[in-house]
Amino acid sequence: MPPRLKSLYRKLGRIEKAFLVLVVLAAVLAYALPASLIGIVVAFAAWIAGFLVVIRLARAGVKKLIWRLRNRLIVAYAFIAMVPIVLILALVLVSAYGLTGQIAIYLINSELDRRTSILKGSAVAILEAPAEHRPEVILRTHDFTQRFFPTTEILVRDNGEYRYPASATIAAPPAGWKEANGIIVHEAQLHSWANVVTGRTGVTIMAPLTQEFLSNLLPGIGQVDFRDFSESGGRSQRVAAGTAPAARIPPKNNFLDVQVNWGSLVPVTFWNSPGSKNNRGLLLVHTRMSAVLSTLFGNNISLNDMAYGQVIWGAFLVTVTLLLIVELVSLVIGVSISRTITSAVHELYVGTRRIKEGDFSHRIPVRGNDQLAELGASFNTMTENLARLIVVAKEKERLESELEIAREVQSQLFPKNMPGTKALMLTGVCNPARVVSGDYYDFMRFESSVAFAIGDVAGKGISAALLMASIQSTMRMQLTAGVSGAEGNGCPPHSLSTAMMVSRLNKLLYANTSPEKYATFYFAVYDETTHNLTYTNAGHLQPILLRKGVPELLEVTGTVVGAFPFSLYEERNIQISSGDVLVAYTDGMIEPENEYGEMFGEQRLTDLLAKNVDRDSREIIARTMEAVLQWSGDAAELSDDMTMLVARRA
Repeated sequence: MPPRLKSLYRKLGRIEKAFLVLVVLAAVLAYALPASLIGIVVAFAAWIAGFLVVIRLARAGVKKLIWRLRNRLIVAYAFIAMVPIVLILALVLVSAYGLTGQIAIYLINSELDRRTSILKGSAVAILEAPAEHRPEVILRTHDFTQRFFPTTEILVRDNGEYRYPASATIAAPPAGWKEANGIIVHEAQLHSWANVVTGRTGVTIMAPLTQEFLSNLLPGIGQVDFRDFSESGGRSQRVAAGTAPAARIPPKNNFLDVQVNWGSLVPVTFWNSPGSKNNRGLLLVHTRMSAVLSTLFGNNISLNDMAYGQVIWGAFLVTVTLLLIVELVSLVIGVSISRTITSAVHELYVGTRRIKEGDFSHRIPVRGNDQLAELGASFNTMTENLARLIVVAKEKERLESELEIAREVQSQLFPKNMPGTKALMLTGVCNPARVVSGDYYDFMRFESSVAFAIGDVAGKGISAALLMASIQSTMRMQLTAGVSGAEGNGCPPHSLSTAMMVSRLNKLLYANTSPEKYATFYFAVYDETTHNLTYTNAGHLQPILLRKGVPELLEVTGTVVGAFPFSLYEERNIQISSGDVLVAYTDGMIEPENEYGEMFGEQRLTDLLAKNVDRDSREIIARTMEAVLQWSGDAAELSDDMTMLVARRA
C-alpha cells in the first residue's frame, strides 16, 4: 500500500474502517452469492455504517465551518434573526392558507344554510295556506325556490299525497320524521330539504345538491365537493358526483396565489335514519386566495378601474415585498457588522500567532473609534510593552549573570583557610543581603602574629562589593609592605602600627572614591608570643570581649574611613587571656526589626553571646544568626549584610 494511502487509512476512525470493510464484503457477496440472505444483511449493515459516516462527516464539516468566528456569528445571526423570520413567514402562510380555506367554507356553508332556510320558509308558507289556495301557493313557491335550486320537488300530505311538478318522484319520509331541514342523503344522492308537519298535514320540499350546484353557490369561488363517511361504516363516499375538481379552480394570478384545499364537517341526516344527529359529512372546497378575496370584497366595487379585491391583494404583495426588502437590508447590515467584528478578531488572532513566534514588531491595523479599535490599540500597546519587557528581562538576565560572576569572585576574596595559631582560633561568616556583599572580613598571618579585620561599607550591592574589594586589596598590600619594611629595618612584625595603616587606608579611599562612599573598619594585630592585641576601631560597632563570661565592649578610636582626608586614628592594646572570646560584627546583626518595629539590639546580642560563650565558634555564629532571623520573621531577603567574626584564645 502506498505511504499516502497508509497515512489516510490511519486517520480513519473505526466506523469509517468498518464501512469500507462492509462495502467490500457486500460487493463480493453480491457477485458470489447474489440475492442471498447474508448478502442482504451485509448490504443493510453497509447502509447503516454509511449513514453514520455521513453524520460524522457532516458534524466535522459543521465544526470546521464554524471554527472561524465570522462563520459562527453568521450562523448565530441566522438562527437568531433569519430562523424566526422564516418561522413567522411560514406561520403567516399557513395561517393565510387556513384562513382562506375556512373563509371559503364559511361562505359556502352560509349560502347553503341560507338556501336551505328558504326551503323551510316555503314549506311553512304552503302548510299555512288555506286548502282552497294551496295549489296556487305551491305553484308560486315552486317558482320561487327554482331561483335558488336548479330542481325542487314538493310533496304535500293531507288526506292523500300531492306532488309538484307532476314528474316529481319524491316519496313520503319514513315514519318518525318530524319537523326537519338541512342536508339529507337519499338513495346515495345529496339533497337539501325541509319537512314541516302539523297534525295530519305535512309538507316536504327536496332539492338535489350536485357538485355543479355546490360549485355555483358562490360563482368564481372554485370547486366544491361533498363526502359522507357515516352510513358506509366509516368509509368515505362521494355523494355529490360531478366533474373533476381541477375544472372549476380559478386561474393563478401570481406565484403567491396558491391553490387552497380545505374542508369542514357539516351535519348530515339520512333518509332511513329519522332523528339521527351525530352524522357528519365532509364539505370540501378547492379554491385560491385571490378567488376568496374577490368573493369576499366583491369584484363590482372598483377603484381606478381595478377590482377592490385586486387592490387589497396588491397592497398585501407590496407589504410583503417591503418586509422582504427590510429583512434583506437588515441581513446585509448584520453581515457587515459581523465582518467588522470578525475582522478585528482575526487580526488579533494573527497578531497573537506572530507574537507566539517571537515577532514583537507586528502591529495590527486600528480602524474606527469603537471598543474593537480600543482593543486593537491596547493589543499594539501590549506588544510594545512586551518587547520592552523582553529587552529589560534580557538585560536583567545579563546583570544577574554578571552579579553571579561577581559573587563567585567575591567569595574568593573571603579567606578560605583560617590562619591557625597555637593560642588564637579565628572564625568568620558573611551572609550577604543581596548577591554580593558590602561587608568585609579578612585574616592574614605572618610569623608569630596574625592580623584580622572586619568592615562595613556604606550601601549594598555591586558598588559596596567593589569598595570592599578595594579595602581588602589595600589592607593586604599595606600588611605585606609593612611586614617587609619592618623586617628590612630589623623590627619585629608586631611593631606594625594599626593606627597608621588605618590612616593610610582612609586617605586612599578618600582620594579614589566618591564623597558619599565610606566604611566602618576594625583592624587588629595579635602577637602570639605576648598575647597582646593591638587594634584600631574606625567608627565600627564596638566588638564584644567575653572574659570569663562577662562581656566587655572595646572602645572606638576614630571615625569612619573614606569620609574625611585628615582624620586621626588611635590604637589600643589589650591582653588576651586564655578562654577569652572576642566577637566583632556588622550592623546587620543588631538592626533587624520584628513586626512591631523593635530592633534586635546590642543588648540581646550581648546576652546571647554570653549564654553561648562555651560553645564552638561556628556554633556561636550559627545560633546568633538564627536568633536574628527568627526575630525578623525569617525574611526572605535580609535587610542588611550579616557578618560576624569570632576570635577565641585557647
